[in-house]
Amino acid sequence: MPIISFPTRRAVLAGFAAASLSFGSAQAEAPKEIRVDYATYNPVSLVLKDRGILEKALAADGIKVRWVFSAGSNKALEFLNAGSLDFGSTAGAAALIARINGNPIKSIYVYSRPEWTALVTGAKSEVTKVADLKGKRVAVTRGTDPHIFLVRSLAEAGLTEKDVKLVLLQHADGRLALERGDVEAWAGLDPMMAAAEVEAGAKLFHRKAADNTWGVLNVREEFAEKNPDLVRKVLKAYEEARAIALANPAEVRKALVEATKLSDAVIERQLTRTELTHSAIGPAQAETILAAGLALQQAGVLPANADVRASVDALIDKRFAATN
Repeated sequence: MPIISFPTRRAVLAGFAAASLSFGSAQAEAPKEIRVDYATYNPVSLVLKDRGILEKALAADGIKVRWVFSAGSNKALEFLNAGSLDFGSTAGAAALIARINGNPIKSIYVYSRPEWTALVTGAKSEVTKVADLKGKRVAVTRGTDPHIFLVRSLAEAGLTEKDVKLVLLQHADGRLALERGDVEAWAGLDPMMAAAEVEAGAKLFHRKAADNTWGVLNVREEFAEKNPDLVRKVLKAYEEARAIALANPAEVRKALVEATKLSDAVIERQLTRTELTHSAIGPAQAETILAAGLALQQAGVLPANADVRASVDALIDKRFAATN
């Protein structure tokens, strides 16, 4: 009968210790690839991508960059939640809604202060004010700043989403629906909104710059906790791209024209509503995002029992903030 040898207690503990050390090393090891989005509503991301700034910054670490296109805040947030993006561009209020709904993200950087949304109608439409939307079809992309802007605009006019007929479409399809006459209004987003103005005579019948929340870069919370130095490198690269964008507006226009296939006139219209002079995230962004969150809660979009202020505090992470 063979003799079965059992390990001693010391050997077992030594094995556990070795395994723990091995696991810890694996956890601390930097990723071989990071996933970063680019978007036509985030001009700095296009400069960052076109110049290869991030690739150069991470080359010495052997880290590759995978670029993922975001068609809107909702898509960036979906990708972040699924783990198919590490860094994603959204509107501040959209990031807040996602955070309240359980998407574990942190807002760490400002890429623009835009007036990128307004309520839009056709050139011959008789709609002139928000109250005129009652009972009418409105195209909107749920979970984005245009959606949030629409909800707040309706509330100020004494209406809710139930008073209109929402047609849920991605931004570009919303513009097409408006121009085809499938909807009477559209909660627009630049640069598609600028294209509708310049190319089809669309009218921005309701604007309120203060209700456009900041453009913020978000990171998956788990990624930031495991790779804080890498997050800082990404933001340093973003700062380099933002400086280039400010110094070379013609390059920004060219990048947007190439990415959108829209005309110079359209992109010029978008850029007149886009400010790139901020990067640090802090009290100003928190105040704007909080105001949007409270308005959405009052409108019934966010749960009445949600602690909006605490969620804003949990969303904004100033550890990585650049100073400007």
